Amino acid sequence: MIRDTSHQDAVIAPPRGHTFKRRALWIGGVTTIVVVSAMLLSAWRSSEHSVNAARLRIAEVGRGTLVRDASVNGRVVAAVSPTLYSTAPATVNLKVAAGDTVKKDQVLAVLESPDLADALKREQSSYEQLKAEVARQQILARKQKLTAQKEADTAEIDRLSAQRTLERYQGVANEGIIAKIDFQRAKDALQSAEIRAKHAAQAAALEGDDVTLALKTKVNELERQRLSLAEAQRRVDELTVRAPVDGFIGTLNVQNRMVVAANTALMTLVDLSKLEVELEVPETYVADMGLGMTAEIALPSGVATGKLSALSPEVVKNQVLARVRFDGAQPKGLRQSQRVTARLLIEEKPNVVMVQRGPFVESEGGRFAYLVKDGVAVRSPVQIGATSISSVEILSGAKPGDKIVISGTDTFQNAQRVSINN
Repeated sequence: MIRDTSHQDAVIAPPRGHTFKRRALWIGGVTTIVVVSAMLLSAWRSSEHSVNAARLRIAEVGRGTLVRDASVNGRVVAAVSPTLYSTAPATVNLKVAAGDTVKKDQVLAVLESPDLADALKREQSSYEQLKAEVARQQILARKQKLTAQKEADTAEIDRLSAQRTLERYQGVANEGIIAKIDFQRAKDALQSAEIRAKHAAQAAALEGDDVTLALKTKVNELERQRLSLAEAQRRVDELTVRAPVDGFIGTLNVQNRMVVAANTALMTLVDLSKLEVELEVPETYVADMGLGMTAEIALPSGVATGKLSALSPEVVKNQVLARVRFDGAQPKGLRQSQRVTARLLIEEKPNVVMVQRGPFVESEGGRFAYLVKDGVAVRSPVQIGATSISSVEILSGAKPGDKIVISGTDTFQNAQRVSINN
């Protein structure tokens, strides 16, 4: 029977030098631990605080293209949304209700204004009266011209008769048949007839000019009255309120059979075929904005692009209103007053030193940042340049490859050095 294997064991002596190597390795390991511990202890002693790394966000500084942008809120509005007003004091007869779909030139309301109706009748009566006076003036002008022409013709006949008498006297004057005084009297009669004929012709011409001017004056009065009549007719026609565009009734500001004053808002018409986005832009971005700037609008159906088409000159509650017009076809499914978010692309800067954006920009005012090296965050002065939604430009204080604490620095309490524990 075999009791154990002790008789099979043999003692093997270690080779020469093995004990020395084990001792050297042990001494080297202990030395390394001591050095690392000393370094960590030195860093810990020089740090004012100690923070767990899980509570921080650290980003590496790099180089790339920075797209300067701004995220703003807005709402969908109608590009064409006219408000219709009453043109005169009147009683309103509504023909539509709020929410009704209407077509262009459709009658929306009829205003009753007795004053304008009476004014139109008076203008019409005055126009008819002046029209009759012009016709009467035309007849009178023809009569005056005929009378003046008659006198001119009579004077011409008298001149011709005096001329023939003088010619007969001249034929027998040399023979002594008639007295010399009769011959001179005939010559005087011819001269007198010529003068009367000349004056009669001039008087006829002047009479013609006079009646023409009088007729023209009456015609001008008639034309002026016609314009007054057209204006009165236009004001009466404006009492019939028609739709300027296709759309639907957004708001009714009055009730049926309500008496309104002049320039009272009656209703608002909304054209949903042409929609735009009205953005509320903080005034800090206004100096860098311009018409034609590209904007990306986040919609439920996806992202749509547009161009800045209008910018309000007024600042209201630290914000400026801007209008964005969609590029190409209008996205489907949009609703009036729908809330949206947009991204304004202000500037593109290539080949800049940049880092991921975080709360450190606001908490330190962009003047300081915590650079991480050997497990210690050191508060260092930096200079911030352009910023975007996701990145920020570093002008000085950090270089590509450096690591910056971008979030969680609120626990550092502005300490100069903070130890980061894993």
